[in-house]
Amino acid sequence: MRIAICDDEEIYRIELKTLLDKLLINADYNIDTFDDGNRLSESFKALPYDLVFLDIEMPAVDGITLAKKIRAVSEKVFIVFLTSHVEYAIEGYEVNALRYLTKPVDIEKLKEVIRYVQEKQGNSRHLIIKEEGEELLIELNDIIYMESMNQNVRIVTSKGEHVIRYNIGDFEDQLKNDGFFRIHRGYLISLAKVKKLSKNDVIMEGDFVLPVSRSNVKALKDALYAYVEGLAF
Repeated sequence: MRIAICDDEEIYRIELKTLLDKLLINADYNIDTFDDGNRLSESFKALPYDLVFLDIEMPAVDGITLAKKIRAVSEKVFIVFLTSHVEYAIEGYEVNALRYLTKPVDIEKLKEVIRYVQEKQGNSRHLIIKEEGEELLIELNDIIYMESMNQNVRIVTSKGEHVIRYNIGDFEDQLKNDGFFRIHRGYLISLAKVKKLSKNDVIMEGDFVLPVSRSNVKALKDALYAYVEGLAF
């Protein structure tokens, strides 16, 4: 795992690197530290990092601006902001920030971040389905949504579609801890694939427009915000 820490204050760079060294003692990793966002940006363009910790308040280039530059290079990088001002969290939605950690960093919260990233990198979960007599593996990260079709379920992914004989309620129970949400009796969506919420619909990756039942509108917003803020670890 390639990790970058960018903070203009040396004390916080050293502190965070020390904590990471303790948590990753049995892992294969490399940590680079930067005191200037422009230097990190150039290094990232040459070879992207897997996980980046960014101080929001830096003199040369602030963390939000830097995160946008980094996100333009890679959609896969995990971005964690270091701050003491929670009000910056809303701006972080624009760059799909994984989480906000307040200074000084709490080791237990940092442990949650590392565990989450390691799981996403090394243990990508799959669904095993049977289609036309054959067993197929579908990565959860590829699933956009599922649709109930009488006694069948249509699984729409970024790589294609599958129609299988199954109950969507069983999928809801199976995937409740993997960032999936039942927006309607007929639809189960991946929160990671949501592009936009409207009054009674949700627009998914691939520009699929799906209905949200009135009773689920608030719950969907709460689930989505929790997912984006990284609270649903």
